Amino acid sequence: MNPRHVDAVVDLTYGVLIFVSIVLIVSVGTEIGLAFGFGVLVSYAVHVVWKMARFDPDWMTSTVEEVVEESVREQVGAVEEQIEAVEQRVDRRPRETDVEEMIEETVEKDPGDRSEG
Repeated sequence: MNPRHVDAVVDLTYGVLIFVSIVLIVSVGTEIGLAFGFGVLVSYAVHVVWKMARFDPDWMTSTVEEVVEESVREQVGAVEEQIEAVEQRVDRRPRETDVEEMIEETVEKDPGDRSEG
């Protein structure tokens, strides 16, 4: 049998099972129908993962790599922003030479008041 035909039949079967779960919800009761429906959805998710692994074996690796690269970029961006913020704070602080000049100017303006006191 052709694998694509088998996949089509399996997908159609899952669709029918989901429809059966809706019918069960309406006719038998909500709890039974929901339990059946969740079981069908979980098994369908497993089937999709199996199918993706079969048709494209590297899909999981490439997806994980993309997620990791994106998260690393975000973290690097956050670190760069923090570094820039620190640099701005450092640039706002007066330099040692500026402080010495201000002290000299203050002393030159008012040298006599302190010694006479």
